[in-house]
Amino acid sequence: MVYGRAADWRGGSMLIGTEHEYSINGPGMVPLPQSDRILEALSGPGASAAPFGSVTLAKELQKTVIEVIPARPAPRIHDLEVMVAAGVAAFCARFGHQYTLLGLGMHPALSLSQTRVWDGDEQEYYAVYDRIFGLSQHGWLNIQALQLNLGYADDRELVAIFNRLRALLPYLAAISAASPFVEGVPAGAMDNRLRYYRENQRQIPAICNRIVPGELGSRAGYDDWLDRMYRDLRAAGGAALCNEWVASFGVIVRFSRRCVELKVMDEQECVRSDMALAAFVRALVRADLPFLATDRDDLLLLLEQAITHGTGELRPELLRLWHAAERSATPDERPYLPLVRERIEQGSIAELLVDRWREDRDLPGIMEDMAGSLRTNIPYAAPRS
Repeated sequence: MVYGRAADWRGGSMLIGTEHEYSINGPGMVPLPQSDRILEALSGPGASAAPFGSVTLAKELQKTVIEVIPARPAPRIHDLEVMVAAGVAAFCARFGHQYTLLGLGMHPALSLSQTRVWDGDEQEYYAVYDRIFGLSQHGWLNIQALQLNLGYADDRELVAIFNRLRALLPYLAAISAASPFVEGVPAGAMDNRLRYYRENQRQIPAICNRIVPGELGSRAGYDDWLDRMYRDLRAAGGAALCNEWVASFGVIVRFSRRCVELKVMDEQECVRSDMALAAFVRALVRADLPFLATDRDDLLLLLEQAITHGTGELRPELLRLWHAAERSATPDERPYLPLVRERIEQGSIAELLVDRWREDRDLPGIMEDMAGSLRTNIPYAAPRS
């Protein structure tokens, strides 16, 4: 998916795209490693992707997850929501008798024995990943991200968008935290996906760089980062992975698509919630934010607070960002912002679900409700006391 020229990005017409990762489940919300069967049913044996109405369905590394990608990037977030929600609805109509899709940043109850690595097209890359890093860990086999892609027109825009998103990484991690459970129990953080993700390539630290990259000065500077990754990969026998997509910072550049890709956010419970985050991000890229920290040590400290507590430690800063987003929002973005404010004030999905679990210890019920939110595209709200 190539984004082309993102003309007048400060004016709000920046092209935007999303990628959504959902777990595939059977009765009782048991994860099923059957993405290959779904894609085969749509496009024949060996398919790794399938056009499906308003979206494309695609494989992920783990066969318990399927990716839903809108058919094209769009200047309006509403158009993306329509495409993705229609794709989810079509999936439910076609496969609902067999499978239930579930969002969130990790499957709350999955054990590693329940999933499998994709063994079709491109498996040769996964074999290299496994040899160098070892794929049998939650940081590879049980993570689900909401990826946001913002088009850029030239190198100046690339650098500006990248640096703005870099400074927003802790706050976006906080508000999107949606992975509090690991193997059926709360695991001590609101964003366990990022806890695992930042360690899954620790053998070559330059690839993830603790999620927060350095400040970017030029396109050439990013090329230097890639060159360092490639040198380290070649030394480890990983030359096959020397491609721009190997970078795993919380925000990366995809030169081949002409977009900046945001990777820090957990998948949410429904498409509407995903799009609320997309609206928030794009409004903040455009906003005047002189108060944002840019020092890497400061950002790493803030990110740790976000991973552990969600919004709890960063609420004043998040509210300040929300007001800035409201001032800069376009008519397309503004209707999504009340949900963002609700999540700031009441807590991220992770915080809401942990509070509920402490009340009833009913994780199966929580998962059923989250699947219902995705199916109906109605954001989850904590029960009123």
